[in-house]
Amino acid sequence: MSENTNSLAGKVALVTGGIHAARHAASAQSDLPERAPSAKLSAVQGFPVNSLVMDEMEQYGPREITTPFRPIPLTVPEGMKHNEFFNSTENLNDLVQNNGLLVNQENLLLYRKALGHSTEFDCSIIYNTSKTILNPLGRPVRRTQVAEHVKRIWDRMNQIIIDYMLEQYPDPDEALVLAGEASLDATWPLSSPGVPSIRMLHNHFIVFPKHELRRARLADADNRNLTDGGQHSLFQAYMRDVYREFFARALNFRILKPASEADARIELTGYPQGLPSWEIEGGAEALKNIQFWKEYDEILKGFLDFYRTFFSQVSTHNAPILPDVYFPEQVESVLLFNNDFMKTAKKVREHCMVDAKYASAIRWQPAFKQIIYRNDAGKLIVTISQNSIGNAITELLGVVGNRTPDEGDYAGYEPALVGRLLEVRRRLVEADLGEGLATAHWPGA
Repeated sequence: MSENTNSLAGKVALVTGGIHAARHAASAQSDLPERAPSAKLSAVQGFPVNSLVMDEMEQYGPREITTPFRPIPLTVPEGMKHNEFFNSTENLNDLVQNNGLLVNQENLLLYRKALGHSTEFDCSIIYNTSKTILNPLGRPVRRTQVAEHVKRIWDRMNQIIIDYMLEQYPDPDEALVLAGEASLDATWPLSSPGVPSIRMLHNHFIVFPKHELRRARLADADNRNLTDGGQHSLFQAYMRDVYREFFARALNFRILKPASEADARIELTGYPQGLPSWEIEGGAEALKNIQFWKEYDEILKGFLDFYRTFFSQVSTHNAPILPDVYFPEQVESVLLFNNDFMKTAKKVREHCMVDAKYASAIRWQPAFKQIIYRNDAGKLIVTISQNSIGNAITELLGVVGNRTPDEGDYAGYEPALVGRLLEVRRRLVEADLGEGLATAHWPGA
């Protein structure tokens, strides 16, 4: 991306809309201090200047991979857009019948990713409300909107699947392990062509063999899908200090502790970049403690308060505190009395008034990605991204995925992949977390 995205307008476009909005905004001027470009890995604090080749044996930088998949036998009714059909009950029925692994009474569906990110291990859990809430706009799109009894089951499913991944791939030098969710679809109207997937809360469990990442080609550091890392974002560029102060003042943890950028970063890819991160003290054992999952949700709540408060100030000068914030005292004392915070909101608001396309691209509702992953030292890390314009949570860790229809290639990976997924299913059934589903590819449990 050759356009100048260091301007406030460019950064807002990247945090709120997408590459086309960024290009449109690139020419807009800002009187805020310009920051040194940091999209390149060499400008990341603590990363060597000669970042793409650190020694003669291995190259370092974000990776771009290609993953084969079996073409999906999906017929979209004439006159419907794909993103409209994806949110239908009919499509979810297809997902259950072709790729469903397990379902429970809480409507949590474990399924194989048909358009996967990895052929090693890749599955998702979706809160399938397609039959219980027909209005797509009324469906839960983040964990804070899920009933406690459903979330308790979901957390146990998360713990068992993550435990399996860490058990099967114990060496951080051999495998990149991650899990988490994104909430981006909910920020767009259903009619928008930018909505790529199902408008229901779902999360991902992915393993990438490190040897495959090492031999993958280096991704362009300006690839639009890598702008989630914080280096382009409005929060990072103009409100970094108050963003971190708000988290520090609002959140009180017993299990999570702040992680340095060096600890959080995956050396091979150089990511994440510029994101607040926390180490899970106790590692995988801590995931068996409900306190961890409460703290995981506290991070999301803090993020939501920051995001919603900022854009309420963008929308309305000197807007009152939103009535449903989670941390009202810190919102008032840290955010609404911070000059950088309010000054940035003013700049965005004024630009919206003179640029209709720019204003239309803003995501007024929170867009985010929150993940748990294993760092190079084997520690589990939690991070959250305020910028969801990429296509996958993998991009937070510097892995850009391309998917290619290739049934023959996929068939070579399928038996081992399905075997791992069925073992995960067995453990979930054993823990009374659902019943197995039969498809043309595997029997019921």
